[in-house]
Amino acid sequence: MTTRTPRTRLANTAGRVRLHTVPPDATAGQATHLRACAQAEALRVTDWPEYGSPAWLRLPADDPRVYVATLEAAELHRMHVERLYADAHTQALNTLQTAAEVRAARKGTSRTRAPHKLTPTPGWPPIQIPGRPGAYLTMETSE
Repeated sequence: MTTRTPRTRLANTAGRVRLHTVPPDATAGQATHLRACAQAEALRVTDWPEYGSPAWLRLPADDPRVYVATLEAAELHRMHVERLYADAHTQALNTLQTAAEVRAARKGTSRTRAPHKLTPTPGWPPIQIPGRPGAYLTMETSE
Protein backbone atom coordinates (compact mmCIF):
# COMPACT_ATOMS: atom_id res chain seq x y z
CA MET A 1 0.00 0.00 0.00
CA THR A 2 1.23 3.50 -0.83
CA THR A 3 1.90 5.83 2.05
CA ARG A 4 0.02 9.08 1.66
CA THR A 5 1.76 12.27 2.62
CA PRO A 6 0.19 15.71 2.97
CA ARG A 7 1.60 16.58 -0.49
CA THR A 8 -0.24 13.81 -2.41
CA ARG A 9 -3.73 14.08 -3.82
CA LEU A 10 -6.15 11.47 -5.16
CA ALA A 11 -8.51 12.02 -8.04
CA ASN A 12 -11.22 9.42 -8.61
CA THR A 13 -11.60 8.90 -12.35
CA ALA A 14 -14.64 6.71 -12.95
CA GLY A 15 -13.67 3.91 -10.61
CA ARG A 16 -9.92 4.16 -11.19
CA VAL A 17 -7.87 6.01 -8.62
CA ARG A 18 -5.07 8.07 -10.08
CA LEU A 19 -2.39 9.53 -7.82
CA HIS A 20 -1.43 13.17 -8.40
CA THR A 21 1.74 14.07 -6.56
CA VAL A 22 2.51 17.70 -5.92
CA PRO A 23 6.24 18.43 -6.21
CA PRO A 24 7.78 19.37 -2.84
CA ASP A 25 8.92 22.76 -4.14
CA ALA A 26 5.52 23.64 -5.66
CA THR A 27 3.90 26.92 -4.73
CA ALA A 28 0.34 27.11 -3.42
CA GLY A 29 -0.81 28.33 -6.83
CA GLN A 30 0.78 25.37 -8.62
CA ALA A 31 -0.83 22.94 -6.18
CA THR A 32 -4.20 24.64 -6.72
CA HIS A 33 -3.77 24.36 -10.50
CA LEU A 34 -2.96 20.63 -10.24
CA ARG A 35 -6.03 20.09 -8.07
CA ALA A 36 -8.29 21.93 -10.53
CA CYS A 37 -6.93 19.86 -13.43
CA ALA A 38 -7.45 16.65 -11.46
CA GLN A 39 -11.03 17.59 -10.65
CA ALA A 40 -11.82 18.39 -14.29
CA GLU A 41 -10.23 15.06 -15.28
CA ALA A 42 -12.24 13.20 -12.65
CA LEU A 43 -15.46 14.65 -14.03
CA ARG A 44 -14.46 13.56 -17.56
CA VAL A 45 -15.38 16.96 -18.95
CA THR A 46 -13.48 17.93 -22.10
CA ASP A 47 -15.52 20.86 -23.37
CA TRP A 48 -17.37 23.54 -21.40
CA PRO A 49 -18.75 27.02 -22.04
CA GLU A 50 -17.07 30.14 -20.71
CA TYR A 51 -18.05 31.05 -17.16
CA GLY A 52 -20.88 33.59 -17.13
CA SER A 53 -21.67 33.23 -20.84
CA PRO A 54 -25.26 32.68 -22.02
CA ALA A 55 -24.41 29.03 -22.82
CA TRP A 56 -23.09 28.56 -19.25
CA LEU A 57 -26.23 30.16 -17.81
CA ARG A 58 -28.45 27.74 -19.78
CA LEU A 59 -26.76 24.65 -18.26
CA PRO A 60 -28.60 22.86 -15.45
CA ALA A 61 -27.05 23.40 -12.00
CA ASP A 62 -26.04 19.74 -11.61
CA ASP A 63 -24.14 19.63 -14.93
CA PRO A 64 -20.41 19.03 -14.28
CA ARG A 65 -19.55 21.56 -17.01
CA VAL A 66 -20.89 24.31 -14.72
CA TYR A 67 -18.37 23.30 -12.04
CA VAL A 68 -15.46 22.95 -14.49
CA ALA A 69 -16.18 26.37 -16.02
CA THR A 70 -16.27 27.86 -12.52
CA LEU A 71 -12.95 26.14 -11.72
CA GLU A 72 -11.43 27.57 -14.89
CA ALA A 73 -12.65 31.09 -14.04
CA ALA A 74 -11.25 30.79 -10.52
CA GLU A 75 -7.88 29.61 -11.88
CA LEU A 76 -7.75 32.46 -14.41
CA HIS A 77 -8.53 34.95 -11.64
CA ARG A 78 -5.87 33.43 -9.35
CA MET A 79 -3.24 33.64 -12.09
CA HIS A 80 -4.24 37.24 -12.88
CA VAL A 81 -3.90 38.26 -9.22
CA GLU A 82 -0.53 36.47 -8.97
CA ARG A 83 0.72 38.44 -11.99
CA LEU A 84 -0.51 41.71 -10.45
CA TYR A 85 1.27 40.97 -7.16
CA ALA A 86 4.44 39.89 -8.99
CA ASP A 87 4.44 43.10 -11.06
CA ALA A 88 3.86 45.25 -7.96
CA HIS A 89 6.64 43.42 -6.11
CA THR A 90 9.04 43.91 -9.04
CA GLN A 91 8.17 47.60 -9.26
CA ALA A 92 8.68 48.09 -5.50
CA LEU A 93 11.98 46.23 -5.63
CA ASN A 94 13.17 48.38 -8.55
CA THR A 95 12.19 51.53 -6.65
CA LEU A 96 14.09 50.38 -3.56
CA GLN A 97 17.14 49.46 -5.61
CA THR A 98 17.08 52.83 -7.36
CA ALA A 99 16.79 54.65 -4.02
CA ALA A 100 19.67 52.57 -2.64
CA GLU A 101 21.78 53.40 -5.70
CA VAL A 102 21.06 57.12 -5.25
CA ARG A 103 22.00 56.92 -1.56
CA ALA A 104 25.19 55.02 -2.41
CA ALA A 105 26.10 57.57 -5.08
CA ARG A 106 25.43 60.43 -2.67
CA LYS A 107 27.43 58.75 0.04
CA GLY A 108 30.31 58.06 -2.32
CA THR A 109 30.58 61.64 -3.60
CA SER A 110 30.04 63.53 -0.37
CA ARG A 111 32.17 61.49 2.01
CA THR A 112 35.18 60.51 -0.04
CA ARG A 113 36.34 64.03 -0.82
CA ALA A 114 38.65 65.88 1.53
CA PRO A 115 37.04 68.80 3.36
CA HIS A 116 37.21 72.09 1.51
CA LYS A 117 39.56 74.64 3.07
CA LEU A 118 37.89 78.00 3.46
CA THR A 119 40.06 80.86 2.36
CA PRO A 120 38.91 84.48 2.63
CA THR A 121 39.43 86.64 -0.41
CA PRO A 122 40.26 90.36 -0.28
CA GLY A 123 37.26 92.52 -1.15
CA TRP A 124 34.70 89.79 -0.43
CA PRO A 125 32.41 89.65 2.62
CA PRO A 126 33.31 87.44 5.60
CA ILE A 127 32.61 83.68 5.28
CA GLN A 128 30.31 82.09 7.87
CA ILE A 129 31.95 79.01 9.36
CA PRO A 130 29.65 75.97 9.06
CA GLY A 131 28.55 74.50 12.38
CA ARG A 132 29.60 77.56 14.37
CA PRO A 133 26.79 80.13 14.42
CA GLY A 134 28.08 83.69 14.59
CA ALA A 135 31.66 82.74 13.70
CA TYR A 136 33.07 84.26 10.52
CA LEU A 137 36.31 83.87 8.63
CA THR A 138 37.54 87.31 7.65
CA MET A 139 40.47 88.62 5.63
CA GLU A 140 42.93 90.08 8.09
CA THR A 141 45.52 92.26 6.55
CA SER A 142 48.22 93.97 8.44
CA GLU A 143 49.08 97.34 7.06
